[in-house]
Amino acid sequence: MSSTHRRLTLKVRIDVVSIFPEYLAALDLSLIGKARREGLLELAVHDLRDSTHDRHRTVDDTPYGGGAGMVMKPQPWSEALTNIRSQSPAPRPLLVVPSPAGAVFTQAMAYELAEKEHLVFACGRYEGIDERVLEWAAEHFEVRPVSLGDYVLNGGEVAVMAMVEAVGRLVPGVVGNPESLIEESHSDGLLEYPVYTKPAAWDGRDVPEVLLSGNHARIARWRRDEQLRRTAARRPDLISDLAIDDLDPADLGVLSVCGYHTVDGRLVRVNNAPSVE
Repeated sequence: MSSTHRRLTLKVRIDVVSIFPEYLAALDLSLIGKARREGLLELAVHDLRDSTHDRHRTVDDTPYGGGAGMVMKPQPWSEALTNIRSQSPAPRPLLVVPSPAGAVFTQAMAYELAEKEHLVFACGRYEGIDERVLEWAAEHFEVRPVSLGDYVLNGGEVAVMAMVEAVGRLVPGVVGNPESLIEESHSDGLLEYPVYTKPAAWDGRDVPEVLLSGNHARIARWRRDEQLRRTAARRPDLISDLAIDDLDPADLGVLSVCGYHTVDGRLVRVNNAPSVE
């Protein structure tokens, strides 16, 4: 079974630490909130300021060495994370730290995280978290900086919401139809095929005839071809990552039309090849 199609069995516990816990309230409106209420996963959001001990509940200070912005202080983080770890079902929870300097989050990583018994997400703000926190945390957690992409956000909350939803929906029972997880974009390294619903004709545009044919083999082939065409046009980097052994002659024929050929066991796009979608 491939890494993206493996069956997940663990019940996942998720803790999120933020100075804006209300920001994460939207998770309770989604399937993740429903799953939490039904006991399919555990989700708790913690206010970092609850781990401060001064009148102003201070979580940040000026950076050593100068520079713009503020840096999150180590003491509140160590206290908050220690409290969470003391209640962890796992001997070494995984601490995910959203950071533009981290590895890029992917569907494959979502499956990997969904196999962990306990995930802790640290939502940074300002110029980031004092680096010593990550050094300290590495003694008690498995620490992983993760990035949503090559851009900068005001804080980690948006990234954490995306990751929690991507991971949580992989927990068995969260998504009603498990087949939906297999057919989605990135589940097999390709973008999802186009989808259509009633009416069959709208605004002078018709649903592709093959989808009305009732011929399941033809439909499956059409969908696969559309995945390949769409991925080649929009995400050529994903095509380069495909394993030749996983492609049949029809797949290779579609990719050839899109400008790809096999060279030394890898797919290579011919320069100036037309984009086909």
